[in-house]
Amino acid sequence: MTPDKKVFNTILETIGNTPLIRLHKTVADLPCKVYAKVEFFNPGNSIKDRMALKMLEVAEQEGKIKPGGTIIEGTSGNTGMGLALAAIHKGYKCIFTTTDKQSKEKADILKAVGAEVIVCPTNVEPEDPQSYYSVSKRLATEVPNSWYVNQYDNLANRMAHYEQTGPEIWEQTEGKVTHLIVATGTGGTVSGTGQYLKEKNPNIQVWAIDSYGSLLTKWFNTGELDMNEVHPYITEGIGEDFLPENYTKDAIDHFEQVTDKDGAVMARRIAKEEGIFVGYSAGSALAGLKQLKAKLKPEDVVVVIFHDHGSRYVGKIYNDEWMLDRGFLEVNTVQDLVNGLGARKLLTLTADQTVQDALALMQKYDIEQIPVKEDNNFTGSVSQGGLFKKIMQDAQIREKSLKEVLETAIPVVAMDLPIDRLSGYITKENNAVLAKDDSGKVHIITQYDVLNALSKG
Repeated sequence: MTPDKKVFNTILETIGNTPLIRLHKTVADLPCKVYAKVEFFNPGNSIKDRMALKMLEVAEQEGKIKPGGTIIEGTSGNTGMGLALAAIHKGYKCIFTTTDKQSKEKADILKAVGAEVIVCPTNVEPEDPQSYYSVSKRLATEVPNSWYVNQYDNLANRMAHYEQTGPEIWEQTEGKVTHLIVATGTGGTVSGTGQYLKEKNPNIQVWAIDSYGSLLTKWFNTGELDMNEVHPYITEGIGEDFLPENYTKDAIDHFEQVTDKDGAVMARRIAKEEGIFVGYSAGSALAGLKQLKAKLKPEDVVVVIFHDHGSRYVGKIYNDEWMLDRGFLEVNTVQDLVNGLGARKLLTLTADQTVQDALALMQKYDIEQIPVKEDNNFTGSVSQGGLFKKIMQDAQIREKSLKEVLETAIPVVAMDLPIDRLSGYITKENNAVLAKDDSGKVHIITQYDVLNALSKG
């Protein structure tokens, strides 16, 4: 495809020629210009469209797949999307294996474009029969007229970026690029793009961003494939527990590891501060660059690959409850805490209901304190502790109205109240506060909610 083409025959012709966009707020502390190669402008919303189509075209040329055949691959989702789009127009079926750590959105999208998706466990060795690598390899031997893509060892992966991504970046920066930053998994993007750019200018630095829990960084630094480095991590699409053949050390100058939290937080910053709705690995890539800022000079021109689109992660890094549950969300105010609690209904009682009504509600929902309303105002509350004392003194109190046993109303606090000031409201006698948001919805925050959030921070 040429950049100035106006009409396309199929969606496949729109792959490539993605924009280079300068970053501002997220890199304000860096001394140089930083540009993002925004790959979600590809039709499948990721950089993997490039190599997916290339690998399939090479397989066709080499006779590895025949008309009407089945494409089989283990994928975190993005490669599968690129292959599925190509399969639609070339008349192939697709069977993809993926892991249970990948976002549900990715599997749903693959199904939407006609692929069969098999979800396999994450925390098993690559050689384990249940791993998504092993399952895909087995299926390729069982399904007639099938082709096992093997993006990890298929060098057409690397070739796609040597032929496309590298030349695009060189042309877009007019040959001024000094650094390439890639969050890396299969090795195709960093090795292919890096190789091309280094052939144009050997001084260009290529920095690969890895995840803690991956063995790639130690391999690069020592040549050793140390399985002791491998442990479960959350970041999707980067890092490996084996060495794909697409890697070539000659194309890479440095490996940098980034935590799951730093990658997730940075992706959210990119969306909010740059208006670019990116996926998890983009956050990791930029976080890794910022860890290396001491190596940068004012005259440098840095290009960071933003691999895919944030829509694939709305149930994960863009979900406050998910972030809070993993300790990734900074909880500074009541608003932050409410954001992380997710949607939950505020349970209330009216003053003319009975003590028995209150006890039944507490038992059903396992809650300790309930606000009581009268004439649409919060006039008091009842608690397990308070009702226990009263029932021990008079068992007949169960049939009495709550008006007769009301405790102090639960305090109402501002949404912007700093979390450390809640200690003045949540006491031994009162284990919760209420907060009203801009829409008028009232939220209850318990002592447990606060402790749970702070313990993960």
